[in-house]
Amino acid sequence: MKNIAEILDGVKTMGIGGHVRPDGDCVGSCMALYLYVKTYWPEIQVDVYLDHPKPVFGHIDCMDEVKMELDGEKEYDLFVTCDVSAKDRLAIAAPYFDSAKKTACIDHHVSNPGFAQINHIRGEVSSACEVLYSLLDPEKINCTIAKPIYTGMVHDTGVFQYSSTSPDTMRIAGELMKTGFNFSKIIDESFYQKTYIQNQVMGRVLAESIMLLDGKCIVGYLKKRDMDFYGVDGKDLDGIVSQLRLTQGVEVAMFIYEFEQQSFKVSLRSNGKIDVSKIAVYFGGGGHMRAAGCDLQGSVYDVINNVTGQICKQFQETEN
Repeated sequence: MKNIAEILDGVKTMGIGGHVRPDGDCVGSCMALYLYVKTYWPEIQVDVYLDHPKPVFGHIDCMDEVKMELDGEKEYDLFVTCDVSAKDRLAIAAPYFDSAKKTACIDHHVSNPGFAQINHIRGEVSSACEVLYSLLDPEKINCTIAKPIYTGMVHDTGVFQYSSTSPDTMRIAGELMKTGFNFSKIIDESFYQKTYIQNQVMGRVLAESIMLLDGKCIVGYLKKRDMDFYGVDGKDLDGIVSQLRLTQGVEVAMFIYEFEQQSFKVSLRSNGKIDVSKIAVYFGGGGHMRAAGCDLQGSVYDVINNVTGQICKQFQETEN
């Protein structure tokens, strides 16, 4: 695609969906596309489906219109996924994707196989929001549409500090800022701000983290009983793996938490030498070279040993 208008011709009904446990880039790209179509194609009946987005994204307009459950049997003329790296990662709206007359995928994950009829995937770009921006008419991006795009870019670049941040990323961010929203408030309240309990949990994980592979790998973990004790779930654990990655001398950070008995969510971050997307794909997950994840079963020690084994293989390959 060169412009989103290419796939809207003749469309009367449209669905938009994101991935499970939607992060800022997922929420931002889905909502920006929703607001753009709603504003400039009012004749299209458009719905957006997100898996219970966090309250921190309340600054984005029309969040109260997000559908968090299936809305009966529907057959959309077009269904578009944003920031979804694989079909099985599509959250609540998967049945609507399957039944749609036409499907499209807008994404930036290098592991994305291209599961829609129309796939616009740019693995070199910082975020799905930046990919989406390239498909919109910049003259039509008002403050309402700019806010979710900026939010997604902030979240997937770690406030413009990750290696995926390019001169284009910064140029686009500057253009978005010109529309007049409070950018510093978005950064503080949606990215940095934590509750007292979230800070306690992060402190515990950092205090109990372990160093492996001669200090090149750090691992933090949280068991189900600990999560129950603090009354937290996966949505409360953002930022922990990124903080682990900043440990001096570390090349790879791993954070795992038990979301069900002996079922773990694994988040991986790399400082560049290790391609964590290959490790995540090996275990059925996906992501980017420096940020990826997957789900694994077993004991906490099984998960750590299995993932560390793949990390170790990559270190050996880079040394040979």
